[in-house]
Amino acid sequence: MKIVTIVGARPQFVKAAVVSRALAEVGHVSEVIVHTGQHYDPNMSAVFFEELSIPNPQYHLGIGGGSHGAMTGRQLEAIEQVLITEKPDWLLVYGDTNSTLAGALAAAKMHIPVAHVEAGLRSFNRRMPEEINRILTDHVASLLLTPSKSADANLANEGVATERILNVGDVMFDATLFYGPQAKAPADVPSGEFLLVTIHRAENTDNPERLRGILNGLAAAGRDVVLPLHPRTRAKLNNIGLALPAKIHAIDPVGYLEMLWLEARCAAIVTDSGGVQKEAYFHDKRCVTVRDETEWVELVDIGVNEIVGVDPARIAAAIERALQPINADRTIYGSGDAGRKIVAALTSAR
Repeated sequence: MKIVTIVGARPQFVKAAVVSRALAEVGHVSEVIVHTGQHYDPNMSAVFFEELSIPNPQYHLGIGGGSHGAMTGRQLEAIEQVLITEKPDWLLVYGDTNSTLAGALAAAKMHIPVAHVEAGLRSFNRRMPEEINRILTDHVASLLLTPSKSADANLANEGVATERILNVGDVMFDATLFYGPQAKAPADVPSGEFLLVTIHRAENTDNPERLRGILNGLAAAGRDVVLPLHPRTRAKLNNIGLALPAKIHAIDPVGYLEMLWLEARCAAIVTDSGGVQKEAYFHDKRCVTVRDETEWVELVDIGVNEIVGVDPARIAAAIERALQPINADRTIYGSGDAGRKIVAALTSAR
């Protein structure tokens, strides 16, 4: 059996590391990894392959930048050529990026079965390109590998046949358990208690008022902050001439193992990242989400994640609440064996 795996962005590298390791345990499966190049900064791409021991991609398409339509179209065309050459039994995609949609569309048009890891997530905000990507991918995929009961329910509500849905848990929980002991400290992290903050979504970085609201909320909280500064955010801050408040300590983007170290040692997390919301939960940390909605509704329901938008007063108040300890059930995303369940599903389906 041959599986073509499509990756292009940092969260997908981590997820692919889990499944690639499980695939390597099965002797009769070959995996061909295709890196679209959607994240091309070495700190956002190559370092993850190195530190997570992911097999080097057999194809590197080098397609990053440009508008959503242009990027997706170029990726679709290039992935189609890979599929013509490789003739896989399955195409495996992760999450909700342009790379995910391009891969799913290319395979579906060639009648190659698509397996979607992290299927069924919904923010119910169709202004987000990620929402469009995940909905379309789910509806062309043959196998929908979901991380949670709410994802199952979302698919059922959209009329997806039950036999196409398989709840395997969350591969990011697998990754946290496996790589946690290998976590390492980033350079230039101040001593003492700190909040960990990540900001990268276009809805925040491309809107000066939203970005200013987040920074003002962090300043009002009066806590020391470690901010791995995403290239998008750094560029936007420079463009609008917005300075970081005094207690915010910006560092360069970090690798996955460094991020695990920060998450394990911070007092709480403030983020607009979907993945980091879950990682906070995996590390028994409360999360303040500076968005207007989340795909990870379970975390809100059990009281470990608070959605606050970008109002400074709400952010500051939520940070104070987030400093309280939690004792939450850590099993809502499975038991840490999602990778093996995914491989079992792929190998038994054909």
